[in-house]
Amino acid sequence: MESPPPDNSIPPLSGLGSQVARRRLWDGSNTLLLSPDLLFPVFRKGYTLLINTWKRNDLLKQSISHYASCPGLDSVHIVWSEPDPPSESLINFLNRVIKLNSKDGRKIELKFDINREDSLNNRFKEIKGLKTDVVFSIDDDIIFPCTTVEFAFSVWQSARMQWWGLCLVFTGLINRIAVKGNEDKYIYSGWWSVWWTGTYSMILSKAAFFHKKYLSMYTYEMPSSIREYVTKNRNCEDIAMSFLVANATGAPPIWVKGNIFEIGSTGISSLGGHTEKRTECVNRFVAEYERMPLISTTVKAVDSRFCWFW
Repeated sequence: MESPPPDNSIPPLSGLGSQVARRRLWDGSNTLLLSPDLLFPVFRKGYTLLINTWKRNDLLKQSISHYASCPGLDSVHIVWSEPDPPSESLINFLNRVIKLNSKDGRKIELKFDINREDSLNNRFKEIKGLKTDVVFSIDDDIIFPCTTVEFAFSVWQSARMQWWGLCLVFTGLINRIAVKGNEDKYIYSGWWSVWWTGTYSMILSKAAFFHKKYLSMYTYEMPSSIREYVTKNRNCEDIAMSFLVANATGAPPIWVKGNIFEIGSTGISSLGGHTEKRTECVNRFVAEYERMPLISTTVKAVDSRFCWFW
């Protein structure tokens, strides 16, 4: 297996290969401009939508109605951790809108993954019998256009097959960074730091593609102390997943630039002290791994169809 590329670089492509290598373009700011027709339409088995929700049925209905129309969607798994099971009316509504909005007569499977315990770790529990290799993890309060979702899926496929093989890279639409502070401590920084420095080291799982094997690794192989910390503090399951993937691959994630529409106004990130809690998580996880596995990068994938300047 080839070793992962060094930070801030993209290795040569092979296979589809010379065609992509001749036609990929750079805008001078470490941006990879890609055209979806060059990103391995073969082996396209679709993806599973893994959506996390909590007592926001109106948002859940909006999200499912939208993503049902995305061409690559194969199935929907709803992570349900509420004390009461989903109502028959909700189940019937979601099945109906999926049937109405799905394209080309596709039969999209809908399942509720019922959890007795209310824990953020539930969103990464292993799911038996998934028909797709890839999972699209999403929160119920944000929506991306299907063109953006499909492009991100293509980027994941290309990176998986061409750059790091079975390392199975992490690809997503929302990024963050952990920067080195004083006394060997790290500071969790949000979008403005990413925007200012052009650098990131994490993809948030509220909008990310990853291989289904990471669900198993999160549940059974990641240190149990991290899962316990996530449950106790009701935060940082997405950071834990970023640490897990980075530790397993030795590679940075890939950020896909795209439009985001927020349809909800409340959540964990809106609570006071959120950034400070995230900083505590980062340093706790560094201590658990006895090193910092996250790798910073400046690479972003941009859909060339919607980029004015090449």
